[in-house]
This record gives sequence, C-alpha cells and structure tokens, in this order.
Amino acid sequence: MGIQVKVPTVGESISEVTIANWLKKDGDVVQVDEVIAELESDKATFELTAQNAGVLKIVKQKGETVPIGEVICEIEANGQAAAPKAEAKAATPATPTPAAAPASAPKPTGGIKEMKVPAVGESITEVTISTWLKKDGDFVQIDDIIAEVESDKATFELPAEATGVLRIVAQEKTTLPIGGLICKIEIAEGAPAGNNKAAQPTATAAPTDKSYAAGHPSPAAAKILD
Repeated sequence: MGIQVKVPTVGESISEVTIANWLKKDGDVVQVDEVIAELESDKATFELTAQNAGVLKIVKQKGETVPIGEVICEIEANGQAAAPKAEAKAATPATPTPAAAPASAPKPTGGIKEMKVPAVGESITEVTISTWLKKDGDFVQIDDIIAEVESDKATFELPAEATGVLRIVAQEKTTLPIGGLICKIEIAEGAPAGNNKAAQPTATAAPTDKSYAAGHPSPAAAKILD
C-alpha cells in the first residue's frame, strides 16, 4: 500500500495551494527528500519533497487547487525495493578508480538533504538570511552552525541537518517564507583530507625540543661563560 503525501501547512493564512508543476511523472521512482512538485499560493511558491523512496502515483494534476491536508499523491515503497540495489551495483565499477584516494576522503552517498526554513514562532511567517558562516562547496558536519537567520523579533542559528557538501540556494539578505528552501547538503560519509590534524601535534613537538635546547648554551658559549 502506498504512503499518502498530503499538502503540508505552509502558513497560518494559507488554506489551499495550486499545483504549479510536477517535477516527476506518474510511475517515476523517487528518492526520500527529492523534490517532486512545486506548489504555489497567493503569497509564495513552495517545493514538495518525497517523504519516502518508492514509485510515485499522482493523485492531483497540474493546475488543480488543493486544500491544506488533502492527499496530493502516493508513493508505493514496494516498487523501490530493487532500485537502490541496482544503483549500488552500478556505482560499484566506479569505486576501484578512487580506491587510490586517501581513506579519509569523504564518499558521496548520492543522497541530498534539503534544508528549509523551520517554524521559529507562531507569529513569524518569514526570515532573512543574515550571514552564511560556511561557503558554498564547504564540507560540513551535522549540527555545525552554517548560517544565521533573523526575523523582525530575533536572530537564530541554523545548524546543518546532515554531513556532506554544502550547496547554498538562498544568498545573504534573501527573505524566505517558513518552509522555503535555504540550501542543500550533498550527503557524504567520512571527512575531507584537511581533517588530518592528528598528525600536526607530532610536528609541533619539534618546536618544543628547540625551545628546550634554546635554554642551554652551546659548548663555545659555555667556555666564554666559564
């Protein structure tokens, strides 16, 4: 049985949305968190993401107006069971090539996490991207603070919801509605080579030897002192 996908709540004053466009066709295989449609109200446009992986079954067609909470499509999880395995096998031949790369290099999983403006208060309907603390293309860890967003009442920190490569969608000073897409994270496993900082402390041990030696006079200087 398919999992029903309903029109989400996108704002207190919004009671219905129109299906602006289906980005996936009926019968397509979709991945979790993949954007499958664009919805629009009289105030803004929103992206609808798949809540699970499977085969898409469209219920409401493009151009239809759908009330909040009504079923817009279904995703049959059973149809997806063989797809990830096939994709994994397809990716296997490519793995011998980067095998020579350092073990610490991050390995993309193929998943993408879309980060959207969270609900930060009942009376707050939009926020502005104040500052990006990470750059586009940076490798971020889950829960790293990547940006600061502000409303007319307060400033909030935005933590990364996954580990991977940051792809910025909304630039600084952009105002977004609650639920608007801020950025995407290309999910990866491991850490970049720059994290090999464990070797640096051993390098810093050498200066400590120098500082110790600096406190002892050379044989020539010792004779002068005598």
